[in-house]
Amino acid sequence: MARITAGVATSHIPALGAAMDLGKTQEDYWKPAFAGYEWTKKWEAEQAKPDVVILVYNDHASAFDMKIIPTFAIGCGEEYKPADEGWGPRPVPVVKGHADLAWHIAQSLILDEFDMTVINEMDVDHGLTVPLSLIFGDAEQWPCRVIPLAVNVVTYPPPSGNRCWALGEGIKKAVESFPEDLNVQIWGTGGMSHQLQGARAGLINKEWDNMFLDGLVGDTDKLRYIPHIEYLRETGSEGIEMVMWLIMRGALGKTTRCLHRHYHVPASNTAVGHMVLEPVE
Repeated sequence: MARITAGVATSHIPALGAAMDLGKTQEDYWKPAFAGYEWTKKWEAEQAKPDVVILVYNDHASAFDMKIIPTFAIGCGEEYKPADEGWGPRPVPVVKGHADLAWHIAQSLILDEFDMTVINEMDVDHGLTVPLSLIFGDAEQWPCRVIPLAVNVVTYPPPSGNRCWALGEGIKKAVESFPEDLNVQIWGTGGMSHQLQGARAGLINKEWDNMFLDGLVGDTDKLRYIPHIEYLRETGSEGIEMVMWLIMRGALGKTTRCLHRHYHVPASNTAVGHMVLEPVE
Protein backbone atom coordinates (compact mmCIF):
# COMPACT_ATOMS: atom_id res chain seq x y z
CA MET A 1 0.00 0.00 0.00
CA ALA A 2 1.20 3.51 -0.77
CA ARG A 3 1.26 5.94 2.15
CA ILE A 4 1.80 9.63 2.74
CA THR A 5 4.73 9.87 5.14
CA ALA A 6 5.32 13.62 5.33
CA GLY A 7 4.12 17.02 4.26
CA VAL A 8 6.35 19.90 3.21
CA ALA A 9 5.25 23.53 2.96
CA THR A 10 7.33 26.19 1.27
CA SER A 11 7.18 29.51 -0.50
CA HIS A 12 7.92 29.33 -4.23
CA ILE A 13 9.30 32.84 -4.71
CA PRO A 14 10.72 33.19 -8.26
CA ALA A 15 13.60 35.34 -6.98
CA LEU A 16 14.79 32.36 -4.92
CA GLY A 17 15.03 30.39 -8.15
CA ALA A 18 16.96 33.19 -9.82
CA ALA A 19 19.36 33.39 -6.86
CA MET A 20 20.05 29.65 -7.13
CA ASP A 21 20.44 29.73 -10.91
CA LEU A 22 22.84 32.70 -10.76
CA GLY A 23 24.95 31.32 -7.87
CA LYS A 24 23.92 34.00 -5.36
CA THR A 25 22.71 31.82 -2.48
CA GLN A 26 25.68 32.66 -0.25
CA GLU A 27 25.41 36.41 -0.70
CA ASP A 28 24.58 38.30 2.50
CA TYR A 29 21.06 39.16 1.38
CA TRP A 30 20.07 35.63 0.33
CA LYS A 31 22.03 33.42 2.74
CA PRO A 32 19.54 33.58 5.67
CA ALA A 33 16.64 32.62 3.42
CA PHE A 34 18.40 29.54 2.07
CA ALA A 35 19.88 28.49 5.42
CA GLY A 36 16.44 27.40 6.59
CA TYR A 37 16.33 24.69 3.92
CA GLU A 38 19.60 22.96 4.81
CA TRP A 39 17.96 20.73 7.43
CA THR A 40 15.30 19.62 4.96
CA LYS A 41 17.76 18.94 2.14
CA LYS A 42 19.76 16.63 4.39
CA TRP A 43 16.65 14.96 5.82
CA GLU A 44 15.20 14.29 2.38
CA ALA A 45 18.46 12.84 1.05
CA GLU A 46 19.43 10.74 4.07
CA GLN A 47 16.17 9.76 5.76
CA ALA A 48 12.92 10.57 3.98
CA LYS A 49 13.84 9.46 0.42
CA PRO A 50 10.37 9.78 -1.15
CA ASP A 51 9.40 7.76 -4.19
CA VAL A 52 6.77 10.30 -5.26
CA VAL A 53 5.98 13.90 -4.37
CA ILE A 54 2.49 15.26 -4.96
CA LEU A 55 3.36 18.92 -5.47
CA VAL A 56 0.56 21.43 -4.97
CA TYR A 57 1.30 24.74 -6.68
CA ASN A 58 -0.24 27.44 -8.83
CA ASP A 59 0.56 28.14 -12.43
CA HIS A 60 1.55 31.72 -13.32
CA ALA A 61 0.08 31.95 -16.85
CA SER A 62 2.55 29.40 -18.20
CA ALA A 63 0.25 26.39 -18.73
CA PHE A 64 -3.07 28.17 -18.20
CA ASP A 65 -4.36 31.63 -19.05
CA MET A 66 -7.72 33.38 -19.23
CA LYS A 67 -8.84 30.90 -21.89
CA ILE A 68 -9.02 28.09 -19.35
CA ILE A 69 -8.96 28.38 -15.55
CA PRO A 70 -9.23 25.00 -13.81
CA THR A 71 -9.83 25.22 -10.08
CA PHE A 72 -7.98 21.94 -9.47
CA ALA A 73 -5.87 20.26 -12.17
CA ILE A 74 -3.81 17.09 -11.76
CA GLY A 75 -0.92 16.19 -14.05
CA CYS A 76 -1.24 12.60 -15.27
CA GLY A 77 1.51 12.69 -17.88
CA GLU A 78 4.90 11.01 -18.03
CA GLU A 79 6.99 14.19 -17.85
CA TYR A 80 6.83 18.00 -17.68
CA LYS A 81 9.39 20.43 -19.06
CA PRO A 82 10.39 23.65 -17.26
CA ALA A 83 8.40 26.56 -18.66
CA ASP A 84 9.81 29.61 -20.38
CA GLU A 85 8.45 32.45 -18.25
CA GLY A 86 9.88 35.19 -20.45
CA TRP A 87 13.61 34.81 -19.84
CA GLY A 88 14.08 31.18 -20.90
CA PRO A 89 13.37 27.97 -18.98
CA ARG A 90 15.16 27.48 -15.64
CA PRO A 91 18.26 25.27 -16.01
CA VAL A 92 16.73 22.42 -14.03
CA PRO A 93 15.85 18.82 -14.90
CA VAL A 94 12.69 17.73 -16.68
CA VAL A 95 10.09 16.64 -14.11
CA LYS A 96 9.23 12.95 -14.36
CA GLY A 97 5.66 12.10 -13.45
CA HIS A 98 4.05 8.98 -12.00
CA ALA A 99 1.18 8.44 -14.39
CA ASP A 100 -0.24 5.30 -12.72
CA LEU A 101 -0.57 6.93 -9.29
CA ALA A 102 -1.76 10.21 -10.77
CA TRP A 103 -4.55 8.53 -12.76
CA HIS A 104 -5.53 6.53 -9.68
CA ILE A 105 -5.75 9.73 -7.61
CA ALA A 106 -7.74 11.46 -10.35
CA GLN A 107 -10.21 8.58 -10.55
CA SER A 108 -10.60 8.37 -6.80
CA LEU A 109 -11.13 12.12 -6.40
CA ILE A 110 -13.62 12.39 -9.27
CA LEU A 111 -15.64 9.48 -7.92
CA ASP A 112 -15.52 11.26 -4.54
CA GLU A 113 -17.18 14.21 -6.33
CA PHE A 114 -14.17 16.48 -6.79
CA ASP A 115 -14.28 17.93 -10.30
CA MET A 116 -10.63 17.50 -11.26
CA THR A 117 -9.17 18.65 -14.57
CA VAL A 118 -6.83 15.99 -15.96
CA ILE A 119 -3.73 17.38 -17.70
CA ASN A 120 -1.51 15.12 -19.79
CA GLU A 121 0.74 17.77 -21.36
CA MET A 122 1.96 21.02 -19.80
CA ASP A 123 5.09 22.92 -18.93
CA VAL A 124 5.69 23.71 -15.25
CA ASP A 125 6.87 27.09 -14.03
CA HIS A 126 8.64 28.40 -10.92
CA GLY A 127 5.66 27.51 -8.75
CA LEU A 128 6.75 23.88 -9.08
CA THR A 129 10.44 24.01 -9.95
CA VAL A 130 11.59 26.43 -7.23
CA PRO A 131 10.35 24.15 -4.40
CA LEU A 132 12.12 21.21 -6.01
CA SER A 133 15.36 23.20 -6.18
CA LEU A 134 15.02 24.43 -2.59
CA ILE A 135 14.55 20.91 -1.24
CA PHE A 136 16.67 18.80 -3.61
CA GLY A 137 19.35 21.32 -4.54
CA ASP A 138 21.30 21.45 -7.80
CA ALA A 139 20.36 18.04 -9.20
CA GLU A 140 21.17 16.43 -12.55
CA GLN A 141 17.80 14.74 -12.25
CA TRP A 142 15.13 14.97 -9.57
CA PRO A 143 15.46 12.09 -7.08
CA CYS A 144 11.77 11.14 -7.20
CA ARG A 145 8.68 11.18 -9.37
CA VAL A 146 6.46 14.26 -9.14
CA ILE A 147 2.70 14.59 -9.58
CA PRO A 148 1.79 18.25 -10.25
CA LEU A 149 -1.47 19.45 -8.71
CA ALA A 150 -2.28 22.97 -9.89
CA VAL A 151 -4.74 25.19 -8.00
CA ASN A 152 -6.28 28.43 -9.22
CA VAL A 153 -5.31 31.16 -6.77
CA VAL A 154 -4.71 33.77 -9.47
CA THR A 155 -8.18 34.59 -10.78
CA TYR A 156 -11.23 35.10 -8.57
CA PRO A 157 -12.85 32.95 -7.26
CA PRO A 158 -10.19 30.66 -5.78
CA PRO A 159 -11.30 27.58 -3.82
CA SER A 160 -12.04 27.98 -0.13
CA GLY A 161 -9.64 26.77 2.52
CA ASN A 162 -12.26 24.25 3.60
CA ARG A 163 -12.50 22.79 0.10
CA CYS A 164 -8.72 22.60 -0.15
CA TRP A 165 -8.46 20.79 3.19
CA ALA A 166 -11.17 18.34 2.06
CA LEU A 167 -9.28 17.76 -1.19
CA GLY A 168 -6.25 16.82 0.89
CA GLU A 169 -8.37 14.32 2.78
CA GLY A 170 -9.49 12.87 -0.55
CA ILE A 171 -5.88 12.60 -1.73
CA LYS A 172 -4.95 10.72 1.45
CA LYS A 173 -7.76 8.23 0.80
CA ALA A 174 -6.68 7.82 -2.82
CA VAL A 175 -3.01 7.26 -2.05
CA GLU A 176 -3.77 4.70 0.65
CA SER A 177 -5.89 2.68 -1.80
CA PHE A 178 -3.08 2.44 -4.36
CA PRO A 179 -1.68 -1.11 -4.23
CA GLU A 180 1.98 -0.38 -4.96
CA ASP A 181 4.31 0.12 -1.98
CA LEU A 182 5.28 3.78 -2.35
CA ASN A 183 6.71 6.38 0.02
CA VAL A 184 4.69 9.48 -0.91
CA GLN A 185 5.09 13.05 0.28
CA ILE A 186 2.72 15.93 -0.36
CA TRP A 187 4.03 19.48 -0.67
CA GLY A 188 2.00 22.66 -0.36
CA THR A 189 3.68 25.67 -1.96
CA GLY A 190 3.14 29.40 -2.39
CA GLY A 191 2.73 32.26 0.06
CA MET A 192 3.35 33.54 2.58
CA SER A 193 2.05 37.10 3.04
CA HIS A 194 2.81 39.29 0.04
CA GLN A 195 1.28 41.80 -2.32
CA LEU A 196 2.89 42.58 -5.65
CA GLN A 197 0.97 45.67 -6.75
CA GLY A 198 -1.14 48.61 -5.64
CA ALA A 199 -0.95 50.82 -2.59
CA ARG A 200 -0.05 47.91 -0.31
CA ALA A 201 2.71 46.48 -2.51
CA GLY A 202 5.40 44.94 -0.30
CA LEU A 203 3.01 44.07 2.53
CA ILE A 204 4.36 41.42 4.93
CA ASN A 205 2.45 40.33 8.05
CA LYS A 206 4.84 38.36 10.27
CA GLU A 207 2.33 37.88 13.10
CA TRP A 208 -0.36 36.42 10.83
CA ASP A 209 2.12 34.24 8.95
CA ASN A 210 3.36 32.67 12.18
CA MET A 211 -0.19 32.16 13.41
CA PHE A 212 -0.80 30.20 10.21
CA LEU A 213 2.34 28.12 10.72
CA ASP A 214 1.25 27.37 14.29
CA GLY A 215 -2.13 26.19 13.03
CA LEU A 216 -0.62 23.52 10.78
CA VAL A 217 0.69 21.60 13.80
CA GLY A 218 -1.33 19.37 16.10
CA ASP A 219 -4.96 18.35 15.80
CA THR A 220 -6.68 21.67 15.11
CA ASP A 221 -8.45 22.30 11.80
CA LYS A 222 -9.18 25.98 12.43
CA LEU A 223 -7.20 27.15 9.39
CA ARG A 224 -9.66 25.55 6.99
CA TYR A 225 -12.34 28.05 7.99
CA ILE A 226 -10.39 31.27 7.32
CA PRO A 227 -12.45 33.25 4.76
CA HIS A 228 -11.03 34.71 1.55
CA ILE A 229 -11.46 38.26 2.84
CA GLU A 230 -9.16 37.59 5.80
CA TYR A 231 -6.36 36.37 3.54
CA LEU A 232 -6.80 39.50 1.43
CA ARG A 233 -6.93 41.87 4.38
CA GLU A 234 -4.14 40.35 6.46
CA THR A 235 -1.75 38.86 3.91
CA GLY A 236 -2.14 40.90 0.74
CA SER A 237 -3.57 40.03 -2.63
CA GLU A 238 -1.21 37.08 -3.18
CA GLY A 239 -1.44 35.65 0.34
CA ILE A 240 -4.37 33.51 -0.82
CA GLU A 241 -1.72 31.08 -2.11
CA MET A 242 -1.61 29.68 1.42
CA VAL A 243 -4.85 27.77 0.84
CA MET A 244 -2.62 25.36 -1.13
CA TRP A 245 -0.81 24.52 2.10
CA LEU A 246 -4.17 23.33 3.45
CA ILE A 247 -4.35 20.61 0.79
CA MET A 248 -1.06 19.32 2.18
CA ARG A 249 -2.31 19.57 5.77
CA GLY A 250 -5.60 17.83 5.01
CA ALA A 251 -3.70 14.91 3.47
CA LEU A 252 -1.76 14.29 6.69
CA GLY A 253 -4.75 13.21 8.76
CA LYS A 254 -6.04 14.36 12.11
CA THR A 255 -2.79 15.17 13.91
CA THR A 256 0.65 16.35 12.83
CA ARG A 257 4.07 16.79 14.38
CA CYS A 258 6.48 19.53 13.27
CA LEU A 259 9.94 18.31 12.29
CA HIS A 260 11.33 21.61 11.01
CA ARG A 261 10.23 25.23 10.71
CA HIS A 262 11.75 28.26 9.00
CA TYR A 263 10.50 31.81 8.53
CA HIS A 264 12.47 34.72 7.07
CA VAL A 265 11.80 38.20 5.72
CA PRO A 266 12.41 39.65 3.32
CA ALA A 267 13.19 37.71 0.17
CA SER A 268 12.50 39.95 -2.75
CA ASN A 269 9.30 41.63 -1.48
CA THR A 270 7.77 38.59 0.22
CA ALA A 271 8.00 36.44 3.31
CA VAL A 272 9.68 33.02 3.16
CA GLY A 273 7.84 30.27 5.03
CA HIS A 274 8.86 26.62 5.25
CA MET A 275 7.74 23.71 7.39
CA VAL A 276 8.15 19.92 7.46
CA LEU A 277 5.35 17.92 9.07
CA GLU A 278 4.71 14.25 9.68
CA PRO A 279 1.39 12.58 10.40
CA VAL A 280 0.81 11.21 13.88
CA GLU A 281 -1.05 7.92 13.77
